[in-house]
Amino acid sequence: MVSNSEFEQPGPVFEPRSGESWRDPFPMYKALRDQDPVHRFENSKGEFWALSRFKDVFSAAVDARTFSSAQGLTIAYGEMEELGLESPIVMMDPPDHTALRKLAVKHFTPKAVRELEPKLRAFVVERIERLREMGDGGDIVVELFKPLPSLVVGHFLGVPESDRALFDRWTDGIVAANAGGDITSAGSVLAEMVGYFGRHIETVRKDPGDDVISTLVHARPDGQELSPAWILGFAFTMVTGGNDTTTGLLSGAAELLTRHPDQRRQIGEDPECISKAIEEFLRMTSPVQGLARTTTCDVTIEGKTIPKDRKVMLLYGSANLDEREFGEDAGQCDINRKVRRHVALSYGPHHCIGAATVRLQARIALEELTTRCPDFAVDAAKGEFAGGNYVRRYLSLPFHPTGSR
Repeated sequence: MVSNSEFEQPGPVFEPRSGESWRDPFPMYKALRDQDPVHRFENSKGEFWALSRFKDVFSAAVDARTFSSAQGLTIAYGEMEELGLESPIVMMDPPDHTALRKLAVKHFTPKAVRELEPKLRAFVVERIERLREMGDGGDIVVELFKPLPSLVVGHFLGVPESDRALFDRWTDGIVAANAGGDITSAGSVLAEMVGYFGRHIETVRKDPGDDVISTLVHARPDGQELSPAWILGFAFTMVTGGNDTTTGLLSGAAELLTRHPDQRRQIGEDPECISKAIEEFLRMTSPVQGLARTTTCDVTIEGKTIPKDRKVMLLYGSANLDEREFGEDAGQCDINRKVRRHVALSYGPHHCIGAATVRLQARIALEELTTRCPDFAVDAAKGEFAGGNYVRRYLSLPFHPTGSR
């Protein structure tokens, strides 16, 4: 163990962000990477640690044995008890996590996801045309970037379109509770969501569809039914993790393309480059800026020892801008960059199960935007960031279909 005197040295301090403070967390990240990559911090709830360099974040993400998800993903001890949910998939470790993921993954393969393309493209085109009609009075987050992932999540969960607006309310309530540091304040929202999917489980038990919930309800691994609590936990993960993260990617990408009109034009003129561009946008935006793990033993990194049973923030947003991994220009957007790997969708056992859906939504939205509005711009200075300590996304973003005015 290192001595307490080392912790008393002046240096960078990790401060959780929310709302407007998300606008520029990047100087803090750089200071942590350069000066204190294994950072200890405290608040009223205890002692925590933060990893900010790519190699350390990557190593922790793939090592579920040492950095466990089972105690929750926020910097709050006792999170699982406060949530009142039994092991959502993102809060499981192998082998349970692997077994449940294997049952659901067939719905999220690139081939299965591609079947959604006509439906999603029609939706995106309709929303962009609506924005064009609005002129300079539209908001691209409200009209497109927020409802698009809600449509996708609802599809996978087998929820009728008439009920999909509920997703946003549930997500907003849970995110707001996390931002305020008291997840129990989302109790009524959680109860409503659990009740809804509890009824949905009973419906598909009698009349299954092609959705993920139907698959899980009728699965019989080792001859046994899945626990309803596991299925509810999967729905919780889809609702809270599948909505605002995609919104963060798309709104961040629109901001980057406004700042780099040459790259915006390149996408419009050469659609073949869009796959590389999406990886760069994922790296640069890192919608999930960080999530926590809990150490299962003492672990030494960069000469510092993190004790057992401590929450450790994996700062994906910092790791993806690490010059040690991506070069001296890591902080600059370059859609021609060859990104070998990044942690925007995590890595290892908890690599985002919906990664193919995220990329599909981004490809369709950016293709149609750069084709139909080749000179579009967003007004980031007037944009508003959403609350929450973990996902960086715009809540609103004024849109100009023919460029800034």
